[in-house]
Amino acid sequence: MEEINLTIRPLAGFGDLNFGMSMNAIVDLLGQPEDSEVLNDGDDEVETLIWNYWALGITLFIEGPDNSVLSNCETENPNAVLFGEKVFGLGEKEIIALMQENGFSDYETEIETWGEKRLSFEDAQTDFYFDAGKLVTVNWGIVVNNQGEII
Repeated sequence: MEEINLTIRPLAGFGDLNFGMSMNAIVDLLGQPEDSEVLNDGDDEVETLIWNYWALGITLFIEGPDNSVLSNCETENPNAVLFGEKVFGLGEKEIIALMQENGFSDYETEIETWGEKRLSFEDAQTDFYFDAGKLVTVNWGIVVNNQGEII
């Protein structure tokens, strides 16, 4: 497989993947996922399909019961880039500064029940997860309706 673009694009996508992209378009770009699962939040209409690309350090979330599209991305790939910086080489304060320099300033932090610290930028719909002060995962996305349209 050729090297993939690992640029985190808040509110837009990940590398060549765009939020709102169809499942077929994702497969055309990355191939079939190594693993997949379905999450159901208890509401029969809300299901999320999760595609894992373990070798790439990428997880994709696909939503929209009437038209399933890419709605969320997560990465732990150490080569992921955010606004020109390798994000996994940055600390919490550096990430806050980088996000603010790029127009995202609405943030909060919380300790998750499993122990990781979450740094969330609501205006970017992006979460950074830290374990023992080290960034371990970045998760970002958008909201889609049942027709797979970005809202």
